Amino acid sequence: MTTVEPTISPLIVPVSLDAEDAADFHACAALNRQICDEMVGLPDLAPDAVQMLPEWQDETDGLHRGFVARIGDEIVGMITMFFALEEDARAAEFDMLVPRAQWGKGVEDALLARAEAEARAHDRSILQTWSLHRPVEVDRMLVPRTGWGRIPATPLSDLAEASGFVLEQVERNSEYDLHGDAAPLRQALADATAFAGDDYRVLEWNMPTPPELRDGFAAVLARLSTDAPSGNMDFAEESWDADRVARREERILRAGQAVSVVAVQHVPTGELVAYNELLIAADRTGVTDQYGTLVRKDHRGHRLGMIVKCANLLRWRELMPLSTVVSTFNAEENRPMLSINESIGFLPVSYTGAWQKKI
Repeated sequence: MTTVEPTISPLIVPVSLDAEDAADFHACAALNRQICDEMVGLPDLAPDAVQMLPEWQDETDGLHRGFVARIGDEIVGMITMFFALEEDARAAEFDMLVPRAQWGKGVEDALLARAEAEARAHDRSILQTWSLHRPVEVDRMLVPRTGWGRIPATPLSDLAEASGFVLEQVERNSEYDLHGDAAPLRQALADATAFAGDDYRVLEWNMPTPPELRDGFAAVLARLSTDAPSGNMDFAEESWDADRVARREERILRAGQAVSVVAVQHVPTGELVAYNELLIAADRTGVTDQYGTLVRKDHRGHRLGMIVKCANLLRWRELMPLSTVVSTFNAEENRPMLSINESIGFLPVSYTGAWQKKI
């Protein structure tokens, strides 16, 4: 196949989606959805432009960068990048957005080189990216360094391997039918609540988080970067406080999204020790994303994960009756959380590979 060197330019982040220079930003969101559809048939895995814009505009807690590849006037691919701003952050994350029709022309190679150059420009020594995979068996299956899970080889995984990336982890993407029978959820919640005992109680709220809970919520959010299974992926420990919680929630709500939070409080200490978030875009008939779930390491073994998941799913069915499914991602080695998902009816629909390279 003939290769043509594309022209690569920075992605403009517009002041608003109605601005004259917003066309490429809209194209980025559309391309992301196209890629998710081509790869696994799930376009709703990608956020729309309305969801993206507040995150890209606010550079207080992280930097987003994008680059657009063109051949002539035609957009043939993009990359989006994210840089955590913690002092010890060493990694640059990127997503490769090259549609099937443009793959193999050299576009992906040029964009990968641009991602590495941008990472170096931000003094990062590690590149990270994720590949999407259908739940199928093919002749060549890839196993991550964790030893948990396997994914079918794809052109993107071939590019990553050839470029020196290591497959560190496999994550399972599962969906839950929000219109199915709720009785198993109610029974599982009742059993888990009885098992946990009186030392734990459930708190529920719709974002924004009440001011009196922000400090405690910040503390449990910070644990997600250290307590969630991540293999050998290099993630900086995140620093959270009440102000960062408020900033995060302002960005989410400014995009018209709605979030339900269910948390578990340890009664003797008053600390929040587990939480689950469910998020939906402005279109309340769309797919719900499970935004975050965590049980603190020092409080595991009390079925708190089951409690926050079941309680929030039941709550969500009342809050968002038109949403059809909940989509969630879990590391394949995270058997406790996957066991919860499987027992209450989540089914696998796709997989992701987490790739990392030292530069």
